[in-house]
Order: sequence, then structure tokens, then C-alpha cells
Amino acid sequence: MRISPVNFTVSCTVKTESGQSLLISKELVINEKMKISRQISEYVNSIDYGDVPDTSIKNINRLILDTLGCGIGAYGEPTITKARNAIKGMKGGRSTVLGTAIKTEPEIAAFVNGAMTRYFDFNDTYDSKEFSHPSDNIMPMLAVAESEGRNGRDAILACLLAYEIQARLADSANLWKRGWDHVIYGLVSVSASASRLMRLDDDKTEQAINIALNSHLVMRQVRAGMLSEWKAFAFSDVARNAIFSARLAREGITGPDPVFEGEMGFFNQVSGRFTFNAKRFGGLKGRFRIDKNLMKYYPAETRAQAAIFAALDLRRKIHSIDEIASVEIGAGEATVKVIGSGAEKWKPETKETADHSIPYIVAAALIDGGVGIETFERKRFEDRTTVEFMKRIKVNEIKKYTSLFNKGGTVNAASLRIVMKNGGVLYKEVLYSKGHWKNPMSNKEIEEKFRKLALRKLSEPKTNKAISMVWNLDKLKDIGLLFKEFC
Repeated sequence: MRISPVNFTVSCTVKTESGQSLLISKELVINEKMKISRQISEYVNSIDYGDVPDTSIKNINRLILDTLGCGIGAYGEPTITKARNAIKGMKGGRSTVLGTAIKTEPEIAAFVNGAMTRYFDFNDTYDSKEFSHPSDNIMPMLAVAESEGRNGRDAILACLLAYEIQARLADSANLWKRGWDHVIYGLVSVSASASRLMRLDDDKTEQAINIALNSHLVMRQVRAGMLSEWKAFAFSDVARNAIFSARLAREGITGPDPVFEGEMGFFNQVSGRFTFNAKRFGGLKGRFRIDKNLMKYYPAETRAQAAIFAALDLRRKIHSIDEIASVEIGAGEATVKVIGSGAEKWKPETKETADHSIPYIVAAALIDGGVGIETFERKRFEDRTTVEFMKRIKVNEIKKYTSLFNKGGTVNAASLRIVMKNGGVLYKEVLYSKGHWKNPMSNKEIEEKFRKLALRKLSEPKTNKAISMVWNLDKLKDIGLLFKEFC
């Protein structure tokens, strides 16, 4: 039995083209006692572009530029070439495979383009009970927006809503400690926001969520032990299935219900029970989670960012690594468990393991004086000098950093304590690395990151045009025009 909803009013101020301010109010109907899938479906169809503060619009635009840069930069990587080869026969839709003129169905474009975004582990992070990379939603939303003939504002809003939904679910319950991967929440965010772009009503949007979440759960093994190429595809495969779920729902196909609360549903099988209240989401009574986004300054796992900054700061005081007797990396519980434990982290055999190994990343930073895409090439992480140096590195939990995260601080706070062979000790602590929302990258720094990545594939004029187009995405009449600048 459905519980009667409670009505409440949301007001926002928008400006007309003449500069006049208008107060707009609308009545929304969402009740926290509704099924979660229904709360999300009603939320995603309730928010309009004018409900979003300018700050949040600017933040999602910054993230779209950053994400596209991460994607196009990976165009020529062998793993991505394999993915393009795998979909050669899947042509005929309206969505573009990034960096090409190939048109395919939106779920296929989302699969390849999303893998490009994740390949370098250079896209954003959201810190909460569950860690995630909500910018993974951007390529799927752009693919659906192009397929549906939507404009820039439609695409911006869909990206923002998908980010909000995934982040709010990440606020609600931890998955990785229970053996499940964070990309599962993308099944909900992508299916719901794709439904918005497809103009589905609340009922069909709810069914899209039900189909997607029931049918495509992802095990945490994707990020355990020696990591594989699939790390880049975990979310993009979720997006592929979520978009197809929305297409099925559009035709009237229904899914298992209630998918969260049911006897064999998500609560009992995956997450454990949690409370959920969409009335607190951005655009209603809350602040959009995009405003608490963490961008990466270096192409490595999020939890290693602060440690990289600490290592580079101390390196200026060291003439040679031969002078170093030992290195102690201090980090929070999650950092130690995810990227600072397991024998494979001290002897990575794959690129994916190397960029998830804090001892390797710190060793490379101390030896090379920087961390870049080249840091994770096989010849670099198999270097004998580096492997031997890593034997001097230990990773320990610092309770202060665990507590800082648990209180809503940051997951990647870190310290380095280097003991020199002459008895000297060097120490550096970094709480908020560059890119954290408390220490944000500037627009200029984001552009510089984009240029460095984009110029691996694009000419300088096309790179400049792409930057300008993203900053003015709200004026774009057809999102398909954006993709033309990337091939």
C-alpha cells in the first residue's frame, strides 16, 4: 500500500534574458516513507535547470570538462583500442564514440566512452560511507542526451542529477566492506537520469531503476588483489545495462518491486537497511553534492593524492633516495585497506594495481619528482631500483585520519615520515590535497589538465574549441555538436 505523500513547496530565483529577477515556486510531492525507487523517480522528474544554484552549475561544468579530458587523453591506450574493436559491428545509433565519427546506440557509446574516462584513474571522487567516482555518470548522460537530441542544459541537468543520486546513495550505506563494488549505485543514478533525458514519467522511471538494480550487481573483486583491465570498465558496464533498462521501461516492461525494501531486495542481500530521504536532496532542501566534489591533480587513486603532495614536498630536501633508510606512510583506515595492504601492492604486475598501490606511487614520486601517466607504464613499475626501494616503505593507520574521515572530513589525508641514513627525520602532513573541495583546483588548472590530456589526440585549435564549448554548454542547441570537436 502506498503511503499518502506530503506536499511542500520549493522556491528559487531566476533571471530573465533582460536581467529581471523572478521568484518561481512549485509544489513537489515526495515522502520519505515512499519506496526508495519511487522517491528517486519523483525527485529526478521534479528538478528543473532553474532550480540549480549558479555555483552548482559551474561546478558540474568544471567536472564535465575534466571528465572529457580524462576520456580523450586515453583514446590511444591499448585497453581502449580493444574496447573499440569489440563494438565495431554495433553501429547505427545516434551516439558518438568519443574521438571518432562512429555512431552507435547510447549504451554502447556509454560503455566505451566511460571506460576511456576511468582508464587513467584521473577522474573525480566523492568521499562518504561509500567511495565513488560520480563523474562516471557524465559519459553515459552525454551519450543518452545525444541519442535523444537534447540540448546543453538538458545534458548539464542530467549529469548533475546523476551525480546527486549516486552521491546520496554513497552517503547512505557502505558497500565495499560487504563485498560489493561502489559502481552498483550507478545502476540507480544512470537509469534514473537517463529516464529523465528520455522524458519517462515517474512510473516508468521507477521501473527502470527496479530493472537495473535487481539485475546487474557488481562484486568488489574488481578492486581486490591484483587488479585487471576491467577496473576501467566496471562503471561503464553498469551504465550500459542501466541505459538499456531505461529503454525497456520506456516500452512498458516492469521490474522487481520493491527492489530496495523487498524480502529478497537490496537491503537484505547487499547493503543492509538504511534511511533515505530525497526531500533533502539538492534542489529541494539540501545542497547539491557536486559542491563537495574532489578532483584529482595526479593520475592515481584518490587516497594517494595527499601522500603524493607530501612526498614531492620532502623530495626537495633529499639529494638521493640512497640517503633514505625508511619511509612511513601514515593514512586512514580505508587508505591502508584499499591501497596500502597486500603483497601485490609492493610488487605490482599490472597498470591497474600500480595506480592503486600507495607504496609504489610514493616511491615513484620520491624517485622521479612527479607522478604522471608515464608513471604507470609497465617498464616503470617493474623497474628493479623502484621495487627494491619499496621494501623500505611501510603503511600504517593513523587514527586521527580515520576519525577525520568519519567526521565528514577527507579520506585521503596522509603524512610521510622519512628517516635518513644519517639519523635525520623529515616529516610532512597533508590533510586536503589540491583538488579537494576545501582546496579546489582553479578553472585555469582544470583547463591546463584538460589541454595536457586532450593534446594527446586533438589539435590545439580543436582543444581550444572544446574548452570554449564546455564553458558555454548551456547555450548548445544539440549535444551532438560537442562530440564533433573530439575527433
